[in-house]
Amino acid sequence: MSEPVRLPLFPLNAVLFPLGRMGLRIFEVRYLDMIARCMKADAPFGICLIAEGEEVGTPAIPHKIGTEARIVDWDMSEPGILGLTVRGGRRFRVLEQVEEEPGTITGIVQWFDEPPAEAVSEDHAALLPLLKVVIADAGEKVIARPWALDDADWVGYRYAEILPIPKIARQRLLELEDADLRLAIIHEYLVEHGLLKD
Repeated sequence: MSEPVRLPLFPLNAVLFPLGRMGLRIFEVRYLDMIARCMKADAPFGICLIAEGEEVGTPAIPHKIGTEARIVDWDMSEPGILGLTVRGGRRFRVLEQVEEEPGTITGIVQWFDEPPAEAVSEDHAALLPLLKVVIADAGEKVIARPWALDDADWVGYRYAEILPIPKIARQRLLELEDADLRLAIIHEYLVEHGLLKD
């Protein structure tokens, strides 16, 4: 893994995946200030699923593995609310967290050494036609370009985003370092729920 770096953290009741997109509505002053600093420096922040606590009020305790968020679009069409679109980047592990003023968290994090892209194995090739249908029906509204159907990690992350599963299940899929194992879990889920034939 890489050398530790400092990264502002944004604990949320949601999981951001690498190369995924997420819309955010920021209204708390502490996070508006944090995002303003990131925008000014063209710097990322980290999104982590909340392990304990709430999105508002006292800083929540985040899960230790999260995803880098880069701002790709923003607007302030509503007074006092900053709308953001972020794109997921690298995964990271939080080694230590420091509460900053006023009530934000900075993580001392290490980036994961991501393996080179690997193709979807024959065992899970049946996942591809269904994902192609989702893309054809919903397109970029649901799954952001560029599409990489030949990348097992990308396919697994996209399924993890769209399946109706609990947030903690999404977090566990994010944490897995084996792309084929992630696809195996997703494949089994789809078969069990009658969305895919075994």
